[in-house]
This record gives sequence, structure tokens and C-alpha cells, in this order.
Amino acid sequence: MIPILIVSGFLGAGKTSLVRWLLAEANRNGKRMAVISNEFNALGIDQALLGAGGAAVVQLDGGCVCCQLSDDLVETLEMLRKHVNPDQIIIETSGVALPGETQVQLWREPVQSWISGDFAVVVVNAEQVLEERDLEGTFEYQITSADLLVLNKVDLVPADALPAIEARLREIEPEAPMVRSLHGQVAAEVLFLPDLVQLRRQRRQGGGNAVPHIHESFTSEIVAIENGVNEASLVARFRSIGALRAKGFVRTAAGLRLLQAVGGRVQLHDVAAPPDAALLGSVVVIRRAE
Repeated sequence: MIPILIVSGFLGAGKTSLVRWLLAEANRNGKRMAVISNEFNALGIDQALLGAGGAAVVQLDGGCVCCQLSDDLVETLEMLRKHVNPDQIIIETSGVALPGETQVQLWREPVQSWISGDFAVVVVNAEQVLEERDLEGTFEYQITSADLLVLNKVDLVPADALPAIEARLREIEPEAPMVRSLHGQVAAEVLFLPDLVQLRRQRRQGGGNAVPHIHESFTSEIVAIENGVNEASLVARFRSIGALRAKGFVRTAAGLRLLQAVGGRVQLHDVAAPPDAALLGSVVVIRRAE
């Protein structure tokens, strides 16, 4: 029997940071971890960021695991059970997926017979809530599907604003427990609970979370960035494009960087190891469809 953790959350919430942290924790504790990473685009940036280490990382792209890729999800889970037999499996959904609908896929045969429990963690960007950005539609559906809310990026907001941010989330989902995190660092024992079997049984008896399966429309495009670009100019460019999310590896005049943009916040991070050459100079930009 294998427990499954679903890591969900809106675009730019910090899901991959949480998964990377859990992979490192599993490695330190001698646990065999497998990850299914589902991206809205087909570039594979998150898979490159995760790095396999001692874990099996499988990429599913071209749709959401909660609907278009649901059959692929079940097949991949079966493959991991047979060929990897991990202690734990993490499903990292895309930023526009609905975690409750993803959990429903885990009740299908043949996987339901060997899943010991499933737990949906929804990661929330504290700055997004403070700025009241995109808090309807997909964001609300994700929050109301949560078994646990992880209020992430708490370092980006004033400490005295956190109670109001948490109260705002409580207006949407009054019952799910909530923890604060910095860079997605949450103790694994909070996420892989010992009583998941009972939680899973209660959810099945209750018919699951009553969340409508309504996908909002989003578009993604890949923006090519020339080598040697000035970093200040690059940051200014992505602040002006009005994207919900942007992510990609670029080679600036100062060296290799990971560009991350969420709303108006644009950051360039050092990269320890170069990604596949096919990923360099390509930034995925996600917007709401008009």
C-alpha cells in the first residue's frame, strides 16, 4: 500500500519548491519517493528543476491530470507501482488543475486497490492574497478542495498582514487546517499523516469534495530570450507583459539564471547545474485567455 500526496495551488504559489523540499527530506531519511509532475505547458521546466536525485520523476504535459490526462495519470501510477515500488508518491498538478478532481481519479481501478491514502495540499502565495490578485474561479476551487492549506512565501508580506491573509482564506475554506511556510519548507510528517486510510474512507463515503469541474481558460506561449541579455532590461520586460506566471532558464550577461515571474514580481535566481540545452533561452508565459 502506497500513500499519495497531491500538491496543488495556483500559478506561482511555490508547488515545485515544496516538492523539492520533500524530495530532499525523503533522501535524507532513506525513503523511496516518486513524483508525477504535470505542467500546463510542454517545455518540462519543473521536471528540470526537480532533478531526479534518487527519486523517479515522470512528466505529464499537454493537459491537466484532473481531466484530459486522467487516463495517463492512472497508467503512470500503475507503472510506478510495478517498476519503482516507492514508499510514497507525489502528484504535482499544474497551476490550473483542480485537486479534488485529481483525487477522484485515484478511486478508479486498478489503482484504488493499492493506494493507502490520498491527501490534497494546496499551496497559496501569501503575496497574491494580500494583493487580492486572481482570488476567484480556479483559485477558489483549489482552496475549497484542500485537505491542508500551506500559506507559502510569508517572507514577501509584512508579518502583521498574515492574520488578515489567513482570515481571507478562511472566508473561502473555513475548515481545512493551515500552516505557514517559507520556500515551501513543511515537515513531511504534517503531509504524510498516519491516519490517511480513515480520511480516504470518510471522503469516499461522503462522495468527495463537491467542487464543480469548471476549467477557466488560460493560454501559454514560449518567449525566446537571446543570450547575454541585460538582467535589468529582462526584469523590466517581464514586469510589463502582464502575465499571471512566467518561468524559464535564460543566459544573461551575468550568467545562467532561472527567471520566475508571478504577477508583478520578477526574480532571477542562480542555477547550480545547467538544464538540458533545449530549455535554455525559452520562457513559458501563462495568461488568462481573452
